[in-house]
Amino acid sequence: MNILFLSTFIFFFNLIIFLKFETISKNFIFFDKPDGKLKKHKQPASLIGGLIILVNLFLIIFFLKILKLNDFFFEDRFIYFIVILSTFFYFIGLIDDLKNLSPNKKLLWIFLVITFALYFFSEIRLNHIKISFLNSYIHFEYSFIFLIFSFALLSNAINMFDGINLQVISFTIFIFFIFILKGFFVVFFSLLLIPLIFLGILNYQNKVFLGDGGSYLLSSIIGSTFIYQYNNFQNFFYGDEIFIILFIPAIDMLRLFVLRIINKKNPFKGDLNHLHHIVNRYFKNSTITVMVNIFLFILPSILLLNNLATYNILIISTFVYFFTIMLARFKN
Repeated sequence: MNILFLSTFIFFFNLIIFLKFETISKNFIFFDKPDGKLKKHKQPASLIGGLIILVNLFLIIFFLKILKLNDFFFEDRFIYFIVILSTFFYFIGLIDDLKNLSPNKKLLWIFLVITFALYFFSEIRLNHIKISFLNSYIHFEYSFIFLIFSFALLSNAINMFDGINLQVISFTIFIFFIFILKGFFVVFFSLLLIPLIFLGILNYQNKVFLGDGGSYLLSSIIGSTFIYQYNNFQNFFYGDEIFIILFIPAIDMLRLFVLRIINKKNPFKGDLNHLHHIVNRYFKNSTITVMVNIFLFILPSILLLNNLATYNILIISTFVYFFTIMLARFKN
């Protein structure tokens, strides 16, 4: 009964936001205005998508605690870690959305926040990683440093994957469904899917963007969950399986970093050479572009479900990714 009440409350809370969105968004000064360069949308769009997710996160955690549904989400210390990390990540992204921080400053703040969070939650460690096709563990002598770089890379990969409507939202919904199917906090992630679905509709209508704040916030939730499930669930994902699930944003980030370094540019400075830009220049239709990209990022996980070895999945997924890019560029 408590779960039904909470689900109903979260649904109607987000339904009201959805129906009254234009009125609500006018009370905030967070708007993404087109600049004709990296931002080519025609009309200013609200940037409160990340704020809506953050408010829902707070509400869900609050009611899960009040209703004593502690078994459906992270233990106390870890949930505090997620709340702190998500909040700081959101505000770093929001400041970047509004003030356009330099890539170096943004990266510095991300490193500082992760370091701060891990320092005060010293029990959050990843001392070893199990690879699915190896009999032994890979041990980390400096797991603190490994986690800092892992969170920084994931946040940048998710943020760089954002750039066309529905892409990051659909990718996050996909990841949350994987958590649910795996049995990781089914109620918690089912409730978080509600605002994402409503935001997806608004995002498709070009009314709201997640912004850097929303992308960083979602990356903190995803990254934290992968760490927690590895340390607390028997049916955890192996290290190589996690990489496979996140493969397309990761390889797209790596490709962009290499190209920018070769061209003597800052690897964290934005451009129009992302996967979605290349595909969209060919199709000239954002809906088809997102559908193609959805196929690309679910393909590795589908192969994983069919018990294909991860190194074979890596080869197939890499080939499909670069074939798509080369085909689109050749046609262009």
